[in-house]
Amino acid sequence: MRSISRDIVSAIIISKDNKIFLGRKDPSKGGVYKDCWHLPGGGIEKGETDEDALIREIQEETGIDITTYNKDLLSDTRRGQSTKILPNKEEVLCTMCFKEYKVSIHDKEALHIEVRVEDDLAEYQWVDINDIKNIQLTPPSKELFLELGYL
Repeated sequence: MRSISRDIVSAIIISKDNKIFLGRKDPSKGGVYKDCWHLPGGGIEKGETDEDALIREIQEETGIDITTYNKDLLSDTRRGQSTKILPNKEEVLCTMCFKEYKVSIHDKEALHIEVRVEDDLAEYQWVDINDIKNIQLTPPSKELFLELGYL
């Protein structure tokens, strides 16, 4: 199996009422960690800054515009591996370097944040921070939530 490497941006999006946005990817559209809940995000394109990629990926996957909110870098050293199906149907081993951010939507409760699940997300949920321990997370997300004391 061929291997590829990707730099990935993702964000813990927290609403005013302390709920975290999580999405589940559609493996037929190239998603990885197919049975787990993800932080929204995706690959950094050539010539794109990390912040520009984060804004674009969040907009593409969730419809949420994070342009005016603070984007605080939490970690840029986490690594992960998973198989991935490319658009040409080739299965590859994807090694990822994650750049993880926190975005607080301090002025809206989760119920009032307009979400449009698009791109490779199949579904989403807002999870109370205290209930995150009951969710099947991707391994990198689980590591991050452990470090932050959410698990």
